[in-house]
Amino acid sequence: MPDDALDPPYSVPARREPVLPNGVLGMLIFVATEIMFFSGLISAFVIGKSNALGGWPPPGQPRLPIEETAFNTVALLASGVALYFANRAFKNGNPNTKWLLLLSIALGGFFVLFQGAEWVALIGEGLTLTSGQLGGFFYLLVGTHALHVVVGFIILLYTYRRLSRGDLDGFAFWPAQIFWYFVVGVWPILYWQVYL
Repeated sequence: MPDDALDPPYSVPARREPVLPNGVLGMLIFVATEIMFFSGLISAFVIGKSNALGGWPPPGQPRLPIEETAFNTVALLASGVALYFANRAFKNGNPNTKWLLLLSIALGGFFVLFQGAEWVALIGEGLTLTSGQLGGFFYLLVGTHALHVVVGFIILLYTYRRLSRGDLDGFAFWPAQIFWYFVVGVWPILYWQVYL
């Protein structure tokens, strides 16, 4: 083969811009799998609840703190609202972005601490993983959500750190928001199914 066979003219296809940034697409795929995961957990809970002998909640089990957790639910929802306004401020170059993002993080942290205090109180009343069907499902569902909240909390802290350093762009901010909105959005469903 002659040496000039690989020389120009040859064309290299132009690189196309992706419809969605890779981080956003990856997070959307991840959240879709998490929705299926939580759907399976909730389905198992609903089936177990409907087949429970003696009614639901099972007799002899402590009652879940409905009112206190409703307040905590409002805090988590407010965290999502603060993140929404942080995104709007970020798009407009508003200096309130940092404050709003920090408010979202603080409300998420409050949710985690409040849930932890709730767990300690319920364990003290005898509700454990092995105390019965209610305890097993409660800690499985609420605990899985708590793990997601902690991960989301860490992601938001990382996002805040990047914002403080001035190297946060919209493409990096969106995956954090998608995950946090998922965490915020799944909680009212869990609260309705587990607590009410």
